[in-house]
Amino acid sequence: MLVVCVGNICRSPMAEGLFKQTFIEAGKSECRVSSAGLSALVGHAPDPNACQLMINKGIDISAYRACQLNQEMIRRSELILVMELSQKQTIEANEPTARGKIFRLGEWGNFDIADPYQKEMHFFERTFSLIEEGVSQWMGKL
Repeated sequence: MLVVCVGNICRSPMAEGLFKQTFIEAGKSECRVSSAGLSALVGHAPDPNACQLMINKGIDISAYRACQLNQEMIRRSELILVMELSQKQTIEANEPTARGKIFRLGEWGNFDIADPYQKEMHFFERTFSLIEEGVSQWMGKL
């Protein structure tokens, strides 16, 4: 599974961390998840608010470093989850092999997850709440 957002320092690392923890708790440790960004801040650590929020949830994402989405990642992934419909459309337009395996994290609830980058902690909390909802819905489908 590949989780994608824009900068790969807020939403997708948070979702990756939550999916990893959820897979372990569900006894599905063989499931692999990674994340990347459409315009990644390559090599950057996650946003400090994202790190703090995840630590508060018992998940440490501080060692993560952002990476740029590439065609090989797309081809290798069985499932790609994005935060917004526009991201799905961008990836499909640039890499037709993504069609049929790319969905929004909020697909089952029909919602996008807005970027909290450079915003206050309460925006990150709202973002996490939506990520948590999306992860829960996807876990029921995997």
